Amino acid sequence: MRILFVIDGLPGGGAEKVVITLAEQFLREGEHVSLFSLRDVCEYPLPDNLDYRVIADRCRKPWRKITELTRRARQLDNAIKEAEKEGPFDLVVSHLHKTDRIVSRSAILKHRNLWFCLHGVFSASYLGHRTGFSRWQKQQKIKRVYQHRNVVTVSDAVGRDLVEQCGVTPAQLKTIYNPFDIAAIRASADAPCEMAGQDYLIHVGRFHPAKRHDRLIEAYAKSGITAPLLLLGQGKPEQEAKLRELAARLGVGERVIFKGFQPNPWMWMKHARLLVVSSDSEGFGNVLVEALLLGTPVVSTRCPGGVTEILTDEFERGLADLNSDALARTLQSIYDNPPPIDAQRLKKFSVETICHQYRQLSSS
Repeated sequence: MRILFVIDGLPGGGAEKVVITLAEQFLREGEHVSLFSLRDVCEYPLPDNLDYRVIADRCRKPWRKITELTRRARQLDNAIKEAEKEGPFDLVVSHLHKTDRIVSRSAILKHRNLWFCLHGVFSASYLGHRTGFSRWQKQQKIKRVYQHRNVVTVSDAVGRDLVEQCGVTPAQLKTIYNPFDIAAIRASADAPCEMAGQDYLIHVGRFHPAKRHDRLIEAYAKSGITAPLLLLGQGKPEQEAKLRELAARLGVGERVIFKGFQPNPWMWMKHARLLVVSSDSEGFGNVLVEALLLGTPVVSTRCPGGVTEILTDEFERGLADLNSDALARTLQSIYDNPPPIDAQRLKKFSVETICHQYRQLSSS
């Protein structure tokens, strides 16, 4: 089986990690895997035997923005022609919206088994708070890419949002959760951690407005929990400065610890008393599954996206409404009385299970 993944670069993000995890597993299973990146950015180690190609745009003409999508689709087609000298791709999966806009204009891929994988909730990330004509315009742009196309979404909620909020009618719509290499995550978590044996809370995620670190810090201050709060992630310096000022103003500045980006977040997650997500939306919620795989209880806002599909049954106690008061109460509750974690329930997220579901797309 010949598989092609296309993505707009490989910086340290969740969708990018999903692609690398899928590629590694398919290669282990003996498949031929190509990964085309539309930018020369890669912060992940690439697996052996991966056919990795960068299709960077070198155009510097004044009108380059106007012609970008068509020009880059043509560049992509040229790379596919070269790669397919060894045979056509059986499955092509495009990841992230900027990539999708280019891939949707590919002439060659109209005749391939092409799927668009959506990792986020469009109504939150793309439509935002737009109303009226501005919102309609954005919806039309989304429709131009996905209408009557094959679409995979990382949660049922992402798929519902595409249909109900964006008015898209896909040719096929399937949910495939994000994959997790469970053995690799647990092995990485066994690395020595300076916080082992100490009580602390942890948040893992970049400093982005949608992650709502401000809500997290406010909830932490209100919770009365004295164990420190570790923030693993990074962003613009001015964002971090605002969060440090907020923590100081709320009297928890000495207990909110900024650890920056950590290449191995799992060892920190394993030893935490609990992990918290405070976002306004999450396409899936990778860190929630990762923490549970490591035996760490979780708390999350009940935000649009896949969170409520992960935190079901006894885990549902860890869901909080989208405000700092509710999040503070839930932090207290789970900190004092965490639910049991049944590892068997998490096998549905294993990379082996998820790759099998992607294989089935080749016969859809």
